[in-house]
Parts: sequence; C-alpha cells; structure tokens
Amino acid sequence: MDTAHPDSPLWTLTSETGRLTDVLLCRPDHYAWIPTNAIARATLAEGRPMDRAALMAEYAEFEAALSEAGVRLHHVTPAPGLPYQVYTRDSSQVSPGGPVLTMLAMPQRRGEYAAILDFYGPRFWHMATAGTIEGGDIHVIRPGLCAIGHSGGRTSEAGAEQYAGWLREAGWEVLLVPFDDHFLHLDVIFCMVTDRLALACEDALPPEFLDWLAAHGIAHINVGYRDAMADMACNLLSLGDDRVLSPHHSAKVNAALRAEGITVYDPDLRLFAHGGGSAHCMTMPLARLPL
Repeated sequence: MDTAHPDSPLWTLTSETGRLTDVLLCRPDHYAWIPTNAIARATLAEGRPMDRAALMAEYAEFEAALSEAGVRLHHVTPAPGLPYQVYTRDSSQVSPGGPVLTMLAMPQRRGEYAAILDFYGPRFWHMATAGTIEGGDIHVIRPGLCAIGHSGGRTSEAGAEQYAGWLREAGWEVLLVPFDDHFLHLDVIFCMVTDRLALACEDALPPEFLDWLAAHGIAHINVGYRDAMADMACNLLSLGDDRVLSPHHSAKVNAALRAEGITVYDPDLRLFAHGGGSAHCMTMPLARLPL
C-alpha cells in the first residue's frame, strides 16, 4: 500500500474526465457519521444504525471497481479522531501545476493535513492561505477551464478567489459559482461525466453557471433535489473513456447515463452517502491521461 512520499512523482491534472490512472484514497478504519452537514444530520436524526461490517464491505467493493477499471490505488494513512478522512477529495487538490494543500473549514477535519503532507511530501504547487477552500468545490473541467464553488460554509469566496488567481496566472479561464451552504460542496449538485456532459441539479445552481457550461459545449442531465441530497446522485467519479463510477443506489441517474452510452461501474456506497459523501468525495484523482 502506497502511503509515503519519498519517490512520489509530481502529480498534475488538467481535467475531470481524462482516463483516470491514479487515485488517492483513505480506508474507512475510523469512519463515523458526524453532524457536520445537512445529509449526515438527517441520517443521525433518523437514528439509523451504522453496520461496520457492511461499511467495510462497501469500501472493498468500491476499491475493486476502481481496480477493475484499471486505476492504480494510493492511500493516505487513516488516523484516529478523523472520521471523515475517507473523503479525500477535500484535503488536497491535484492541479495543472501540481498538488495544492487546501484549507479545511471544519475543526473536525483539519487534522487531515498531516497525512496529506506525508503523502505528497514537499511537492506542492501552492498552499491555501486565504479563507478556506475544499476540493469538493473545485472542478478542473478540461484543460484551460475550471469552476470553483463557494458557499461560505466550506469554501469561502476569499479561498476560491485565491485558487482561481493561481489558475488565471497560468492562463486558465475560471468561473466562481456561488451556491447555498445547505448543499455542502459543489460536487453534491454538479459533476462532470465526460468533457461534453455533466450532471447538474438545476434547482440548486445559478442559471448563469448552466449557461456558461452550455456556452462551452457542455450539456447536462438534470438531477432532482431529492436524488442529489438523499442519494448523492450527482456525486460520481468520471473514469474517462465514457465510463463512470456511480453508486448502485443512484438507479435513476445510472439509467440516464447508460442511455447516453456511458459505462457505469456501480458499487454499493449507501452508508457513505448517508454521511454526506459518495464516489466523487471519496477520491482525489492524482493523474489522468490527456484529453
């Protein structure tokens, strides 16, 4: 299991949808639902039990699906006291210039930085210092094009502007997307499927963002509010080559994707979705083939 940095390459990434070759994960050894987002609070309010054997079985199925898709798995070391470390999307961001150390908003998650430093070592392009920014709000749509969400809940406008500035200095077009913090991260209500197709919860997104996507030739499949929040149905992982990893319980979205000719790997991830994260949240892509 790859957990350390000494011989780590300088990871770079220029799209959300090129063929995924390497991904950063964290096994859920210390996972627990905590009331840090609307989805998890609803789960806890229902008194839903946590079945740890089922949780670990889901994660094994998830890793097996990634391996079947030809993805190399890398891991940070899970630490006690960090129940949401499994959601590796947030604690770092691999960008066109290399890895970026993000700034997590919630005190319950800030300790995740230690394992991230251990994994990447000194090879950071930038480290966030203005406000807060989390990877679930950063969407490297395709080379030269990025969208960054900010709700003030997890990613602040100042944090989004700092990250956008780094990309703009490198010649990228970046759109900042405001949304309500009820939705936690932008990837709860928007994700890229291919370089020309996305999932989007129209009821939760600014119309200007959808118009911007359309102007760049990106169509979208609308995902309803309930499906986006209760099932995390927008929160899929593009594997490239018209393939995605999308949870089995997102049946409506998976059917729509297959109707578009998309191959869907569909492991069971319901217990993770009940905590407010799914396939996109649980993965930090380290490398993709160029589009």
